[in-house]
Amino acid sequence: MSEANERTEGLTGVLDALEQAVMAARSMPMSASVLVSRAELLDLVAQAREVLPDQLTRADQVLADADAARAAAQQDAERILERARREAAELVAQEAVVTAAHERAAQVVADAEQVADELRRDADDYCDRRLADFEIDLGKVLAQVQAGRAKLAGRLAPEE
Repeated sequence: MSEANERTEGLTGVLDALEQAVMAARSMPMSASVLVSRAELLDLVAQAREVLPDQLTRADQVLADADAARAAAQQDAERILERARREAAELVAQEAVVTAAHERAAQVVADAEQVADELRRDADDYCDRRLADFEIDLGKVLAQVQAGRAKLAGRLAPEE
């Protein structure tokens, strides 16, 4: 079982336990209200809070990894461009090959820009994939929370 599924199931388990505690609670006479164990519900809420920071930490890590990948790609691109500029300056310094030096420098710069563009695209693609995975995980958690709230709202609605 993947770590994301374990986290989602952990939160689902806590929400299921909350639901069960409310469903099993004794009804108040002549009321839609129920008596629940404060300690039990607070413990379940604490468990839910323990699971959620893992999800948020994971999201922060994905963003940090994406930023690091982007920064590394930018540094690589800058090193390539600097090397290209140095090579171009050296070629221009040689009188016999000035024309060739200009052409070579342009090609080196174009190659460096192409590599930089590819690195940026790769970094952006990586970020997008990681964020999409996280979006799916959060969507599942949100759907579960909304379903739980809807059930609670239905039970809390006054009966006519």
